[in-house]
Order: sequence, then C-alpha cells, then structure tokens
Amino acid sequence: MDGYQESLTDPSFRGHILVMTYPIVGNYGIRDEFNQSDDVHVRGLVVREHCTCPSPMYGGGTLDGFLKEHGIPAISGIDTRELVIRIRTQGTVKGAIVPATADLESVVAMISRTPSPLEENLVAEVSCKSPYHIDNGKDVTVGLLDFGTKRAIVDELSKRANVTVFPYNTPADVISESKVAGLLVSNGPGDPAIPAIVSTGQRTVEVLSSEMPLFGICYGSQIIARAFGAETYKMKFGHRGSNQPVKYGGRVYVTSQNHGFAVDDHSLEGTGLIADQININDSSVEGVVHRDLPIFTTQYHPEANPGPDDTAFMFDKFIKMARRC
Repeated sequence: MDGYQESLTDPSFRGHILVMTYPIVGNYGIRDEFNQSDDVHVRGLVVREHCTCPSPMYGGGTLDGFLKEHGIPAISGIDTRELVIRIRTQGTVKGAIVPATADLESVVAMISRTPSPLEENLVAEVSCKSPYHIDNGKDVTVGLLDFGTKRAIVDELSKRANVTVFPYNTPADVISESKVAGLLVSNGPGDPAIPAIVSTGQRTVEVLSSEMPLFGICYGSQIIARAFGAETYKMKFGHRGSNQPVKYGGRVYVTSQNHGFAVDDHSLEGTGLIADQININDSSVEGVVHRDLPIFTTQYHPEANPGPDDTAFMFDKFIKMARRC
C-alpha cells in the first residue's frame, strides 16, 4: 500500500509487475534519499491513479518522470484492489502490460510461452560484482553477503559497525580471510532453491555456519535454513506490505514484509534450527534460531523502508553476537 519509491528500487522486486493498492500513487513525489538501490527493479507498475502534481513537501519529481527515466512501463486506471483480490484467490500469476489495441489471444499465448522469472537467476542481476568496504570508524567489522540487499540494511549495519559487502557467489574462504566478525545474509529476489544459488551462496553459508555468527533477512533467512537442511516452498501470493503481525518473545510486532517463498516449518526437525517467530495471520515461519550456534534470522525486514522499525533491535542483537565471538 505504501512506500512506492522504496518498493520500485528494492532488488527483491526484480522480475515482478508491482501492483499498488493505495488508490493514488506518486502524491509525495520522488526523492533520491528514498531509493533502496541505484536502479528500478520492477518490470512494470500498476496503479489506480497516478498523481501528476505531487506535494512540494519533499521537493521531489513525478512518478511518471521517474519511470520514464528508467524505462519502466506502467498503467493507471486499473481497479487494483479487485486485481489483488483475484491474485489472492488464484495465487501469483504471470502478466503483461500491453497497448489497448493488442490482440488479447496473442498476448495470452505469449504469456503462456514466457518462462516464469522465478526460473531465472535474478540474484546475479542485482548483487554487487566485487567486494567493497565501508569504514564507519567502529570497533567491529561485519560482512554482508549480497543477494540483492536494500540500502537500508547497509545503513543499519553502518550505524553499528564497519561493513564489508561481498557478492552472493563469494567463496567461503574469501570471507573467512577477510576477518569479519559476523555475516549478514541479505534479502534478494527469486527462488532460493535454484541450482545457481545452491552451489554458490548456500554453499558459502554452509561452510561459514560453524565459523562465525550469521543473521539472515528475508531471502537470507531461507538461504540459512536451506544450508542446514530445511526446505523452502513457494507461497500462494506471499506476504507484502508494512503491517504484517509477527509473534516473537511473548509479544506481537508489526513488521514490513516482501517475500513469495518461506521456510517449511515441518522440515526444520533435525536441522538444529527452531522456528521462534511466527506470522499471526497464517502461522508461517517468520524467523529461526539455532539451538547451539550464534545464528538467527528474520523473514521480515527489520530495517523497514517502508514500514515500521519496531524490530530494528535485531541489528543490535547481531552486532552483540559478532563482538562476543
């Protein structure tokens, strides 16, 4: 419903056509500081109404101009809430934005022939290409394994530590030799079970799980769970938005979420992992913790952007683990 610029620039949306349900989008404009990466990652945008004269409050540009700058097709005048009801009923579907004059039978045939983006290695398109270091003058340095990280995650880590960011396919020995005190496994797009991810990022996490503290966010939670032998599955329509309730430690937190895959609770037996965070709406796994090792995850986004920062303390928890180890 909210945070249209953050969502458009979130690498986790790579390959998606994004449907916004709030009835008017673009009303507060576009401003660079809201970007979560240097690019727009959606393949299309669908809105009920786009605002052509945004509020001057932030001094930003128009949504229309922003999309044209990045070459992203969009469409307005759509009953987006009706569309979302259909998606929630039928599950996530493939789609296309085409001219009104297009032959619909040909379009449907084209969509049917088009492979699902989930079959692609979308992570390779959004991960950094080489390691880089951010010196924040802190007394501890942590690593970030980049499957398509949001800028807000880097910002939260930078408040607390120096940060070295590694491409998703970095071998474990390279990260070990860097002497980082812990590793955050980031969010990202697509299916965590495709061979290109299993043989690279997942393998790296498997090796490092016994060497340093690990913290997984969203896609990173799934990667860590799979590294210990758990399974993931595609959800019917996923969790999207900034008001998802999660039970953790005896209370409920409102969280920001964007994922179409989840960890299978029944597959955790024998892995050493425990589901310690649960979605109130559908009882799906929202986080795991290892029984013995300094490893934990959140399926939601504690860095928010957009959404509430009620769970930002998860970053404090990770840094404390890194310092202890």
